Amino acid sequence: MSMHLHHPSLSLTGKRKGKVKFRNAAEAQRARDLDASWKGILKAQGIEAEDRKRRRAMRAEPLQYNLSSPNDRASTKHIPSLDTGHSGSVSSKPNPKYTGTKILGIGTMHKSNAVPVFSQEEAHDIATMRRG
Repeated sequence: MSMHLHHPSLSLTGKRKGKVKFRNAAEAQRARDLDASWKGILKAQGIEAEDRKRRRAMRAEPLQYNLSSPNDRASTKHIPSLDTGHSGSVSSKPNPKYTGTKILGIGTMHKSNAVPVFSQEEAHDIATMRRG
């Protein structure tokens, strides 16, 4: 199915929200006031967003790189396979074949559409492109 038939929420692009639009100037001013008061509360508690990010980054352990490992794959010439104790190979399964007597064959209706043929009358209808 084409992507133009899907709902916009299924799209992989445009996940970022756009600019917030307000109904009027009073609502916009109220939103700015609420945002400012929330930032004031965070600042009074000592939890500013940038400071919080910085503290989280400082608490993280530094990355450790161990480049001179003796078990490095580059230094190993051959890695043996795991021996599970089973030996031999697996044969492929046989191709399925129809052994019944109901279907006479397969006919082509339209644009390579394969349809089963159950009777001589159906075979004649398919050959003359009659549908019914």
